[in-house]
Amino acid sequence: MAVGPDSSGSRSGELVTVGRITAVYGVRGWVKVHSYTEPMDNILQFERWWLQEANGWEPLQIDGGKRHGKGLIIHIKGVDDRDLAARFCQRDIAIERSAMPALTEGEYYWHQLEGLRVISHFGGGEHDFGTVVRMMETGANDVMVVRGGGDKRERLIPYLPGEFISDIDLDAGVITVDWDPAF
Repeated sequence: MAVGPDSSGSRSGELVTVGRITAVYGVRGWVKVHSYTEPMDNILQFERWWLQEANGWEPLQIDGGKRHGKGLIIHIKGVDDRDLAARFCQRDIAIERSAMPALTEGEYYWHQLEGLRVISHFGGGEHDFGTVVRMMETGANDVMVVRGGGDKRERLIPYLPGEFISDIDLDAGVITVDWDPAF
């Protein structure tokens, strides 16, 4: 059963997606998890998990989790069968926003950047590039995927504070970048 603060069962304003159950592992109810946390096993530090379902979010209790190869596996409490575990696959995992550790000044969680307006003062004028629709990890550095703005283009802007990112103002909802509008 979905739970939440409103009648729709939605907790989306209170929850932050931190991973996804991808596939079953073995025959005893273990599942593979793709973690969005850095490092990946930080997801195991959160005590209370929520699992996405059709009408919102439901609590998810795990009683085991560990690194396995290049990924993570977890065991869902009370699920000791491969077929039962399969019902949990391809669903997002979230935690309550309030459970996230505080960051130092100048550090941001991806969910804080998504939805912010992106502007550039490149060449002297102000250019509205639209909003950050998502963040993407590329290996060398993170990248902001920005859509909309005056020219309705999608831009991939490297998230490199001090180089391409001039300022982030969460209160105003604006990221100022040093980026050529032609790119």
